[in-house]
Amino acid sequence: MLQSSENAYNSPKYPAVPAPSTFTPNKSSSISAPTEQATIGRSLVIKGEISGAESIYVDGRIEGSINLPEHRVTVGRNGNVAANINAKEVVIMGKVTGNVQCSDRVDIRSEGTLNGDVVTHRISVEDGAVLAGSVQVQSKPESKSNGKASDHQNGEARAAAVAAGN
Repeated sequence: MLQSSENAYNSPKYPAVPAPSTFTPNKSSSISAPTEQATIGRSLVIKGEISGAESIYVDGRIEGSINLPEHRVTVGRNGNVAANINAKEVVIMGKVTGNVQCSDRVDIRSEGTLNGDVVTHRISVEDGAVLAGSVQVQSKPESKSNGKASDHQNGEARAAAVAAGN
C-alpha cells in the first residue's frame, strides 16, 4: 500500500533517537578531583609500616605503624589497628591500640575504641565511644612570619615539664 509522502515523514519506521545529552560539570571552586583511597579488607592482616600519598580505609588488621601525614586514615567497624598513626585526619569506628597524631582532626564514632594518647588540633568523641589515654589539643600553628616560633618552643617546654611531673 502506498503512503503519501507527507504521512511517511510524520511516522518514521524507527522511533526518534534523542539527541545525545551533554554533561557540563559545575565549575565551582569547591569541587576538587576525586581522592584516592586504599582499602584493607576484612580478611587482610598487615604487619609493618604503611606510608603513602593516599587515604586508607582499614576493615582488616594492621600491626606496626601508619604514616600518612597529608591524608585520612579510617578504621572501619571491623578494623583492628595495633599501630601508631600519624595522619591529617583519623576516623575510628573499630578498635585502635596505639598513639594517634593528627595535623587536623580525630573523630571517634560511637562504636569506636581508642587505647592510646592523642595529639591533634580538633577532636570529636561520640556518645558510646571509648577513649583510654591522654588527649592533647593544640592550637593551629600561626604563620611563621608572625614570630610565633617561640610559642612552639614554649609548648615543648610545657610538655616536658608535665612529663617530668612539674
